[in-house]
Amino acid sequence: MPKPEIFHLDNGIPVYVTNMGTQDVIRMELVFFAGRTYEDKQLVARATSSLLREGTRHYTAAQIAEATDFYGATLSLPFNLDTSSIVLYSLNKHFADTLPILQDMLREPLFAAEDLEAYIRRNQRRLAVDLAKNDTLAYRLITEQIFGSSHPYGYNSTSEAYLALSPADLKKHHQRLYNASNCLLFISGRVTDEVKQLLNKALSDALSPGEKPAPRVPVPDGQPQSTFERRPDTLQSAVRLGRRGLNRHHGDFYGLYVLNTLLGGYFGSRLMANIREEKGYTYNIYSMLETMRYDGSLLIGTEVSPEYVEPTLREIEREMKILQETLVDEEELKMVRNFLLGNFLTMLDGPFNVSEVIRTLVLDGLPLSTFDELVSTVQNIDAAALQGLAQKYLNKADLWQVIVGP
Repeated sequence: MPKPEIFHLDNGIPVYVTNMGTQDVIRMELVFFAGRTYEDKQLVARATSSLLREGTRHYTAAQIAEATDFYGATLSLPFNLDTSSIVLYSLNKHFADTLPILQDMLREPLFAAEDLEAYIRRNQRRLAVDLAKNDTLAYRLITEQIFGSSHPYGYNSTSEAYLALSPADLKKHHQRLYNASNCLLFISGRVTDEVKQLLNKALSDALSPGEKPAPRVPVPDGQPQSTFERRPDTLQSAVRLGRRGLNRHHGDFYGLYVLNTLLGGYFGSRLMANIREEKGYTYNIYSMLETMRYDGSLLIGTEVSPEYVEPTLREIEREMKILQETLVDEEELKMVRNFLLGNFLTMLDGPFNVSEVIRTLVLDGLPLSTFDELVSTVQNIDAAALQGLAQKYLNKADLWQVIVGP
């Protein structure tokens, strides 16, 4: 992985520069530790992030959209459970013209009452649509059970929680967390000295040093159990199995990353070969590792007709037992290695992708050498190590189970 240049703006913001590529275009991502793990009120983190571009002191939402379109720029506001981001794609020649918009969004967002009301209505409608889907409801239930209904990684959005938000909540969240001491900057593409100078001027003016708050992440303490949510007017049952997993700091994470791929992490996985290809119970089945900064989970999911729920559960358990009891043959392990190494090459294809890998590691508080360690694990892990990990992490007694369907 190419190593970034690292420097600090005058206000102290660390900047990670991936200066690569042949086109005069740049991608800038400003990241704040302002997600759920730092909020004082449920849903306020996402609402604050979403409303940043709904109007500022000097720009209306329409003017922000028109100006970015005019200069051929793209502005987005990605949000995850730990962080909130502002991502700007811009041509180098128009970077100086797009920065004032970003500067105003950071410094003087309005969080007007009418904009918040519109946001609440939109999300209430979206929530109603989502709750009609068995797979969405099953995911909400499994994460709530694994982490707890009040945990930042476990609580679910509700219509009532949206209605409880006020402009004052958003302003407080913004004032407390959107500051230079709680921020990281990742920029990639053709990053010239002029671009660095423009960034330093704009962001040093927009963001002052402030407090870097501690996260609120209680330790989940529930015991695995099974839940059935009856939805009589639906056709398929959503099946979810899960357990608290590992985040990237854990010593077993790299090996579990390979094991998860083998179990259900790609199209040639054990679960796909058995339950889709051989049995024909489902169109899709997967296992995945969800990794957050302070915790993680291992999830298995599929949708099947009601008569196939029990056979599917038996086959999932069977595949986990085979991984615990029988060594993976070298040919299959070679296939998984090649699949993962191909993915790693894609992750390093171009400056924007490289910058995203760097961002992931930095935000998780990991050294950049972590990527090389992951590659080395994929290249060198053996069947015995995978069997040991399966015996440790793929036990039915450790899995929560959720079924939503008729």
